[in-house]
Amino acid sequence: MITHLKNQGVLTKLSERVRFARQRFGCYEVIDFLAVLFGYAISGERTLEEFCESLQPFAVPFMALFERNRLPSRSALSRFFAALTEVPDDILPSQFLLFQTLSIRS
Repeated sequence: MITHLKNQGVLTKLSERVRFARQRFGCYEVIDFLAVLFGYAISGERTLEEFCESLQPFAVPFMALFERNRLPSRSALSRFFAALTEVPDDILPSQFLLFQTLSIRS
């Protein structure tokens, strides 16, 4: 899946186009949080908390798939979700529709 997203330029587009008023969340960027959400979406875990706990032993290699260094902390994830309410309605849906379209094709 990651290779497909990279080959189609989706990860680059998400990194470049999805921005918040606060462009950085500490040492994390939007793509860090999207990586966690992508992983959670395909993990089968019941909750995001369970996913994050099961991911801990594999956090570094998982984030490396997205060319990132480390998994966002729980507090950073919390701040990210709080900031989602501030995002204009037309930004994230268009990016996730692109992701959904690519997922259906593969």
